[in-house]
Amino acid sequence: MFAGFLYEIKKNRFMYMLVLPGILSFLIFSYIPMGGIIIAFKDYNIVRGIFGSPWAGQAGLEHFIDFFSSYDSFKIIRNTVLLNIYSLVFGFPIPIIFALALNEIHGRYYKRAIQTVSYLPYFVSTVIIVGIVMTVLSPERGLINILIHNLGMEKVYFLIEPVYFRSIYVVTNIWRSFGWGAVIYIAAIAGVPPELYESAIVDGATKMQRIFYITIPCIRNTIIITLILSLGSIMSSNFEMVYLLYNPLTYDVADNIATYTYRRGMGIRSGAVGGGMPEYSFGAAVGMFNSTVNLLFIIASNWLSRRFIGNSIY
Repeated sequence: MFAGFLYEIKKNRFMYMLVLPGILSFLIFSYIPMGGIIIAFKDYNIVRGIFGSPWAGQAGLEHFIDFFSSYDSFKIIRNTVLLNIYSLVFGFPIPIIFALALNEIHGRYYKRAIQTVSYLPYFVSTVIIVGIVMTVLSPERGLINILIHNLGMEKVYFLIEPVYFRSIYVVTNIWRSFGWGAVIYIAAIAGVPPELYESAIVDGATKMQRIFYITIPCIRNTIIITLILSLGSIMSSNFEMVYLLYNPLTYDVADNIATYTYRRGMGIRSGAVGGGMPEYSFGAAVGMFNSTVNLLFIIASNWLSRRFIGNSIY
């Protein structure tokens, strides 16, 4: 068996050499650092190092207990889940709808231009995207408030009103990512056999019937896989966007696990540096809890997909 393995390596050595940099990248930057998860169970001291730091109390679970017993824990988990559920419910169908609509455009150059414009925001820095949003929503010179003022209504301070934060976050996230998210569906639609459409046209099927009875069933597996992967990040928000958009006035609806962990881990209190000592172990504990929940979600959604639909990632 081992001899057969060596023969396989030798036979396809050039192919393995091509994938070797990717494998090394995963090992060095993704798997080896996982050993640092032990920080979550210790009172980490940067001078003494990971292995020299003492174990945390309560059998190493002190930081987990600290998080779940804190006043902020429910609010943080609630905000994280709600931001992701809203993004999933309103954002997941839009790339699919956009890909289906784009597929119906027959002008090649017009189609390419629309697709290019749609996914350009994905490659723009989050800082610039948030800067555009802040400019548009500015109470003084923002386009939205200018329209509101011209209609005779009072200007709205969108970015400091908690009621608007989640809507702003979800809409901004959708605008930035829907074009790029549609790429995979456009590729899947391109693989649908044209003979199916030709047969449907001969049978008198309308465009909507061809979409519902041919296109969508043919890309169903792609939709399921992307949905499973999306559910696997149900506890992971866009940290950069939230951190740049929120402020102490919107913490109650905006502060999520990623931003809360960052502030506690770096010793930041109420948005000001210097409010406390860095809590690296606490940040690692909360991050471990977050990753574990995401893993359980992806395993559960994958099992449900395989059980009831017959298709899954593995």
